[in-house]
Amino acid sequence: MGRNEMSGKGRGLGIAAIVVGLVGLLLGLGGLGYARQAFGGSVVSSDSMTPTYGPGDRIFYERIDGSEVRPGDVVLLSAPDRYGFDGLVMMRVIGAGGDRVACCTGEGAGARVTVNGKPLEEPYVKGGDVHGGYPARYDVEVPDGRLFMLGDHRANSRDSRAFLDDQGGTLPVSAIRGRVIDDYTVPAVLGTAMVLGVVLVLVGVGLGIAALVVRRRARAMVPPPPPWAVQV
Repeated sequence: MGRNEMSGKGRGLGIAAIVVGLVGLLLGLGGLGYARQAFGGSVVSSDSMTPTYGPGDRIFYERIDGSEVRPGDVVLLSAPDRYGFDGLVMMRVIGAGGDRVACCTGEGAGARVTVNGKPLEEPYVKGGDVHGGYPARYDVEVPDGRLFMLGDHRANSRDSRAFLDDQGGTLPVSAIRGRVIDDYTVPAVLGTAMVLGVVLVLVGVGLGIAALVVRRRARAMVPPPPPWAVQV
């Protein structure tokens, strides 16, 4: 390979290094930025949502506006005025604005919470006990822009039932910080994008080093001037 060919190869490697490195940076930083903005992670610290989620379970949630949640969603919320701390609390949404939530129809194992007069099937409730031993029965008309929420472990959950004298125990949708997700497809894709970005950056660095080596070899191939061309 001649000097000109090696110089051309060095320039090509240099361009490839820049392109691959920039793509890697955009992919890695873009994926990281979006993941931090759109998703979060937490560790369950209580058993109020057992058996669905227990202490020590690692969960992921999507950061959404509270107006996007629907009955049945498991959400993370922040209500320091009610709970006395700024940490996240996990509950399940039972009723949204305009819904009428009541407890309970039926007796014993056949008891059901009703929403708009319709018995709610809750296979996620621990032991099938939808009442949880709370002495109070309730019949709440959920105000617009608010949510009525319960834990899956009804006997050990300080949820809307414990605050019935405060707007029926409901909380504003603004208290919602995220919705728990069980489908990790999107986080996995983002994680893959970030790893691929790192790999491409490393490949770009390798191409850059190769370009420098080729250019040095090309310079080394320049023959010395003949003796008669030397100016004295």
